Parts: sequence; C-alpha cells; structure tokens
Amino acid sequence: MNELLFIGNLGTGEIIIIAIIVLLLFGGKKIPELMKGIGKGVKNFKDGVKGLEDDIKIDDDTDKK
Repeated sequence: MNELLFIGNLGTGEIIIIAIIVLLLFGGKKIPELMKGIGKGVKNFKDGVKGLEDDIKIDDDTDKK
C-alpha cells in the first residue's frame, strides 16, 4: 500500500525532471492545449455538480411544502 502513495514524497528535483520529460514528449505547443482541455473539463464537472446540488435543493424544498 505504501508503494502507491509515492506521489506525496516527490521533491522539487523530481518534479522538475517530470516537467522536462512531459515537455519533451508533448512539445511546447501541445501543453497549453492540454491544459486548456483539462480546465474546460474541470469547469464542466463543477457545473454538473452545482446543477445536481440545485436539483437536490429544489426537491427538498418541494418535499417540505
């Protein structure tokens, strides 16, 4: 189980090495596109969660009446 939690033990050097490898694999032009896509995905997820919370709140309000 401890082998799966290695991410918490990353230092600055390891993070820099990983960043360089990612830069070499994807190139400088692809990384902003990837980050933009991830950002849109997170925004859509948050909007979906908020919509569900609103639906639950509306259901609770109608049940109380």
